[in-house]
Amino acid sequence: MESTWAARHREAVSLQAQGRFQAAEQQYQAILRVQSQADAVWHDLGWLYYQMGQYQLAAQALLKALELNRQQSSYHYKLGLVLEKLGDRDQAVQAHRNAIQLDEKLSDAYSELGRLLVASSKLDEAEGVYQQAIAVHPQQAQSYFQLGQVLAAKAQFPEAIKAYEVAHQLNPADPQTLQELGQALDLQASRYQARAAFFLGSSFYCQEKYAAAAEQYQEFIHIPNPEAAAPTMQRAYKYLGECLQKLEQSAEAIALYYQGIQRYPEASEFYYELIALLQNSGRTKEAIAVATQGLQHLPDDLHLLRAQQLMLPILYQNAAEIEQWREHLILGLNYLVKTIDLTTPEVAQKALLGIGYQTNFYLQYQGQDDLALQVQYGQLMHQIMAANYPDWVKPLQVKPRSLQPNQQRKIRIGYISNFLWQHTVGKLFVGWIRHHNSDQFELYCYHLGPAVDQVTEKIRQHSYEFNHLPLQEVLEADFQNIGSKIRADQLDILVFLDIGMHPFVTSLSGLRLAPIQCVTWGHPITSGSPTIDYFLSSDLMEPETAEAHYSEKLVRLPNIGISYTKPQLPPLTKSRSNFQIPQDAIAYLCCQSLFKYLPQYDYIFPAIVQQVPQAQFIFISGFDPGLTQQFEQRLEAAFAQYHLNYRSHCIILPKQSQTDYWQINLLSDIFLDTFAWSGGNTTLEAIACNLPIVTCPGEFMRGRHSYAILQRLGVTATIAKDEAAYIEIAVKLGLDCDWRSQVVQQMSDRQSFLYDDLTCVTALEEFYQRVIGNH
Repeated sequence: MESTWAARHREAVSLQAQGRFQAAEQQYQAILRVQSQADAVWHDLGWLYYQMGQYQLAAQALLKALELNRQQSSYHYKLGLVLEKLGDRDQAVQAHRNAIQLDEKLSDAYSELGRLLVASSKLDEAEGVYQQAIAVHPQQAQSYFQLGQVLAAKAQFPEAIKAYEVAHQLNPADPQTLQELGQALDLQASRYQARAAFFLGSSFYCQEKYAAAAEQYQEFIHIPNPEAAAPTMQRAYKYLGECLQKLEQSAEAIALYYQGIQRYPEASEFYYELIALLQNSGRTKEAIAVATQGLQHLPDDLHLLRAQQLMLPILYQNAAEIEQWREHLILGLNYLVKTIDLTTPEVAQKALLGIGYQTNFYLQYQGQDDLALQVQYGQLMHQIMAANYPDWVKPLQVKPRSLQPNQQRKIRIGYISNFLWQHTVGKLFVGWIRHHNSDQFELYCYHLGPAVDQVTEKIRQHSYEFNHLPLQEVLEADFQNIGSKIRADQLDILVFLDIGMHPFVTSLSGLRLAPIQCVTWGHPITSGSPTIDYFLSSDLMEPETAEAHYSEKLVRLPNIGISYTKPQLPPLTKSRSNFQIPQDAIAYLCCQSLFKYLPQYDYIFPAIVQQVPQAQFIFISGFDPGLTQQFEQRLEAAFAQYHLNYRSHCIILPKQSQTDYWQINLLSDIFLDTFAWSGGNTTLEAIACNLPIVTCPGEFMRGRHSYAILQRLGVTATIAKDEAAYIEIAVKLGLDCDWRSQVVQQMSDRQSFLYDDLTCVTALEEFYQRVIGNH
C-alpha cells in the first residue's frame, strides 16, 4: 500500500503540473522536514524553483539531490539547465556531459550540450555531440536540425543540406527546418533556386505567413525545374491554393486549380479543392462539370461522384430553381444508394472515404419537408459505417446502476460536437452542462474542433471528464480513436449537439456508441439516422404535428429548451458612420447567413421601403465575394420590380468581429427575422440589445426559433401570421417610434423570463432518468 509520504509527494507533483506552484512548494517543504534524505523530492523541488524562475534556490535543491544520489542522469541534466540560467556555462557543459555519461540515451542532454558548445564557438565539438546523438537516436529530427545549423555555420552547405533534409523527412511540419533548408539551398548555388523557393514557402506556410509563402510557391511553380518530382510540384500547388484561400483570393485559387488539373489530371485533391471553391463562390453547375471531368480520369472516386450527384447551390436565384435542384438531389441520392458497393472491406472503406468528407447541409435551407430524404441519407450513412465498423452498430445495454445496497452509480451522459467553443452550438447548449446536477450525473464532453476559448473552458470546468480530440483529418484514424474512446467510457446516453454541421459527426452518428443516443436542435433537422433514438427539442418551437417531422422520438423540453445566459454587452463606442449607416435611417438589421434568405421573400424588403422611405437594411457578407454578388443581384432585381434602387436602401457589410457585431446591434432599430429558417442565437443576442424582433413562424421547428423566444418573453405583438402581416409590423415599427419604444420596454422588462431558464435543465435530466429506467 502506498505510504503517506509517497502519496503526498504524488500530490505535490500533481499540484506542480497544474501550475499551482506555491501549494506544491509548501507540500515539498513539508515532506522534506520529515524526509530530509528523499533525493527525488529535492530534485522535484529544484525543478519547481526552476519553473518559478528562482534559479539560486533551484541550484541549491538540485545539488542537495545530487549529494544524496549522483547516479540519476536527470538530476545532472536539470542542474545543467539551472547553471546556464545562472551564467555558469562551463559548469553547465560539465553537468550535461555527466548526464550523458550516466545515460547515453538522454537526447535532451545532447541538444543542450551541443547548443552550449555552439554558443562558445566550439563548432567541431558541437558537431561531434550531434553526430553522437544521431548514432543513439537516428529517428530524432532535432539532432539532424542542430547538426545542419553547425555545418551551415562552418559553410559546409552540401552537408548541411543533407542534414536538414533528413530533419525535414522526420518532422515535415517544422517551419524552422524548412526555413533553414531553404536558406542553405539559396546560399549553396543557383541550381538549387527552385528547391529553396519550395522550402522557404513551406516555412512561411507553417508560420501562417501566407503572402510570403504564396510568393515563394509561385516562384517554385514557374521556375523551369525539370528535376522537380510530380509529388513535390503537386504539394506546391496544394499549399499555394491554401495560401490564396487564406488570403481570400478565391478567384486566383480557382485559376490555380484549373491549371493544376490540366497539368495533373489524376490529382484527385485538386478536383476536390476546385469543386469546393466553385460551390462556395456560387458556381454550382461549373463545380458539377469539374466533378464530371474528374470522373473521366478517376471513375472510382466516390468523393467526385457524390459531388456530381448531390451538390446543391448555396443561394438560389428564384423559387423555381429550388425545385429543380431538389429534383437533382433526389435523383442523385437514389443513384448513390443503388451504386455504392459495400460487399468487401476494401470497397466499404472506399465508400467511407468518398462520402465521409461532406454533408447535405444546404438541403435543409430549401425550407421544405426533408424527412424522407434525411432518412434515406441517414440509412446510407449507417450502412457505410456498419460495413466499416460492424462491432460498433450492435445494440448496447445500460449498465446496472446499483453498486451497493441503497447506493446507485451516477448516470453517464456524453455530449459531442465540433463546436464546443464560442460558436452558436456551444453558446446554445453550454447551459445544459453548466447547470447539470452533479449528484446524479457524470458528464463526458467530447470536443472535436480545434478552437478553444472561454466557452470551452466553462464546459471543461463543469464536465466530469472533458476530452479535446481535434480531428486529424484522417478519417480511419479519427473514427478509431474517437469511437474507441466513447465506447470505453461506457456512457448511458450520448447526445450529439448537432448532426449535419460537420461531416465527421454526421458519419459518427451512424454508429451505436451508447445504449441511448440523442440529437439536439444545434442543427435543427431530423438526423434520419436509425441509430439516433431521441430528438431533444423545444416545446414552444414545435408545431402541434411536429412528431411527423422526425425519424427520432420527439422530446419537447419546456419553453425554448435551453438555458441561455444573457450576453454581457460592451459599451457603445462606435457610431453609425463607422458602418455606413445614415444617421436618420430606420436601420433594419438582417444579420443571418445569406443562404437563409430564400428568393421568394426578397420582395419584402422593397415592400417595406415603399412605406418607410428612410429604411436601411443591414446585411452581413457571405463567406465568398461571389456569393455576396449573387445576393446583391437578387436584391437589385427585387427592388427594380418596385422601381427602386437597392443601393439606396441596402448595406452589405463585411464579416464583423464579435465586438463590432454587438455595436451594429446596438445601433440598429429593428431586427428582421428570416422566413423558413429563423434566427436562434442571433435573436437571443438581439433581444439583449433591446431590438424588437419581427418574425413569422414557419411550418417546421427550424423556422420557429424567434417565434418561441418571443412567446417565452411574453411579447408577441411583433409575431406575424403571414408575409403581409410581417411587412405591416415591420413598417409600423419603422414609422411609429412610440409603439417601437413600448415594445422595447416590454421586452426589457421581461428578459428575466427568457435568460437562465432552468426549467428545461430539470426536465432534460428527468427525461434522462426516465429513459434510463425504461431501457
